[in-house]
Amino acid sequence: QLPTGLYKKVLVILHDSILPYMNEPTLMIDFLTVAYGIGGAISLLALNGLFILIHQHNLEYPDFYKKLYSLLDPSVYHVKYRARFFHLLDLFLSSSHLPAYLVAAFIKRLSRLALTAPPEALLMVIPFICNLFRRHPACKVLVHRPNGPEDMSEDPYIMEEEEPSESRALESSLWEIKALQNHYHPDVAKAAATLNQSLSEIEDDISGLLELSAYELFDKEVKKKAVDVPLEFEQVRGLFGKKNDIFAEHFTLD
Repeated sequence: QLPTGLYKKVLVILHDSILPYMNEPTLMIDFLTVAYGIGGAISLLALNGLFILIHQHNLEYPDFYKKLYSLLDPSVYHVKYRARFFHLLDLFLSSSHLPAYLVAAFIKRLSRLALTAPPEALLMVIPFICNLFRRHPACKVLVHRPNGPEDMSEDPYIMEEEEPSESRALESSLWEIKALQNHYHPDVAKAAATLNQSLSEIEDDISGLLELSAYELFDKEVKKKAVDVPLEFEQVRGLFGKKNDIFAEHFTLD
């Protein structure tokens, strides 16, 4: 058993400062799989090392996607390692051979959690979801389902279900993204509205959005140039704006 702080420090550097210099990186399989099962930030950080072992050293992890699905909780939009996690999540969901029910479950869970996410996270996750639709067209039924559920009470999707295949995500619709089209932040509402139109075949580049912070959003809004909005169609004449006002004979507006 390692202290939590030490666990995190080791996992942060494991994938680029330890594994490449080991003669047998597979010796770290037990350490990483145990760390991946702990949950929370430690599981997120263990993903980097597991990714290398899966892709370069033929590690088979039978319940990998089930565990990855369980890592999606409200904290993923707030943790310090959000950019790293979504970068790896994007890689793991990039295969076109993944079953539609699995991808649909990830889309629904991300969308449901997005209802309480901050704007900087939403501007990243909405293009992320759009990219999943581009890779897996079978999931578009979530967007184009007539008479689909319009709120949580009618939604057949089971949020508490740990097994993606049992979550009934493909029977649902993305009313959550529809709700985000009325978001208070105009950029979020605009991003969510893209699902109302047919998506282009070219994926959105989300690399620049992974590190987006609330400070950057605020700074962008502050630096926007104000647009002069005309409030009157007729030029004001006289004190009360009437052309033949008696006050106009005695008072002028300079």
